[in-house]
Amino acid sequence: MNGATHISQEDLALYSMQALAPAEQAEVHAHLQGCAVCQGVLREILAEEAFLALSVEQQPLPPGLQQRFMARIANTAQQTAAAKREAEPEPVTAEPKRGFGFGLLGWLTALAAIAVAFYLGNRSFQLQQQLNNDRADIAQLSAQAARAQELTDALTSPDAKQVTLTETRQPAQPVGHATYLPSKGALIFVVSNLRPIKPNKTYELWLIPANGKAPMPAGLFRPDATASASVVLPQLPEGVQAKAFAVTVEDAQGSATPTLPIIMSGS
Repeated sequence: MNGATHISQEDLALYSMQALAPAEQAEVHAHLQGCAVCQGVLREILAEEAFLALSVEQQPLPPGLQQRFMARIANTAQQTAAAKREAEPEPVTAEPKRGFGFGLLGWLTALAAIAVAFYLGNRSFQLQQQLNNDRADIAQLSAQAARAQELTDALTSPDAKQVTLTETRQPAQPVGHATYLPSKGALIFVVSNLRPIKPNKTYELWLIPANGKAPMPAGLFRPDATASASVVLPQLPEGVQAKAFAVTVEDAQGSATPTLPIIMSGS
């Protein structure tokens, strides 16, 4: 506090935080009742403090932190009040305080708790994002491993059926090889020396069931630049025993039933 006509800006800042001694707090309060200049300076200080609080990025508080924080403030206020009563047995009578109910120590405790809450909230958000990314990577790797295992089973299982398909009218021309595992419905078909096909047409592979039911479509394919093609793990039901495999020429979108003639077959 100074002896000048107006209160210093530093004392007004301490007054806004209820950090002055009770007697000084009362003196500043009394001065403010009749000094418009100091009232204006105090309003600017309060505006700056409010802007500073709003400029801090908000983060969600961890569960239970708010309750612990308020309990800490209440405990600090009680300790501060008890210490003042012991140090000042004859308190100075003053008007009721207008403020937040705790002094400089309370403000420091509050700011420290808020800073910790922001840090913990931001750290928790970063860890959750990393966990979500790791889960996505693990799911992708698991899917790739499952497909690789399915391919391995289809190629190496002793129960897999090996079938070579040849053109029915001209043997020893286009040659197809099918590996089929009935228990899993896993089929791998590779064909070479395919004849060119019109743009609006496609080759279609068929599974002929051993139980005499209608042929099942097992995939569409067209020859590449080397006159080769393949069908790998098409969607087939499990447990269907195959009597034979066949290839027909169909419209580009494929067909639900084979169109004669059958140009390649094997059993």
